[in-house]
Amino acid sequence: MTVNGVRRDVAHRGGTGDRPVLRLDGVGSREAVEQLRGADLMVDRGAAPPLAEDEWLAEDLTGCRVRDRGREIGVVEALLPYPSCDLLEVRREGASSVLIPLIDDAVRSVDIDTKSIDVDARFIGLDADGAA
Repeated sequence: MTVNGVRRDVAHRGGTGDRPVLRLDGVGSREAVEQLRGADLMVDRGAAPPLAEDEWLAEDLTGCRVRDRGREIGVVEALLPYPSCDLLEVRREGASSVLIPLIDDAVRSVDIDTKSIDVDARFIGLDADGAA
């Protein structure tokens, strides 16, 4: 794993699956741990557990074309983690970006192979022309 750009091995893992507690090689003092508070832990994709059928990695969604039954909406710029659900930040040409909740009512299908996402524009508040 990489923490703040430095490769680290896990020396010990405790806690639970929902709240793991890690001790990292080379991080031996409380002060060193505090310096890492809030840092992103990056894990090689090959080491990640398999995803369920309706799960995707943020990096796979970024760049996907978003459409409503073929009508172009925009391109996913980012996946934003919000408390109630994740949101797709979609950049629209000539218009402001739109946030689309990653829920069944808003997103009909995701096809990572073709980099396309089909959404219900009416549900997310876009009219027939794609205007908010």
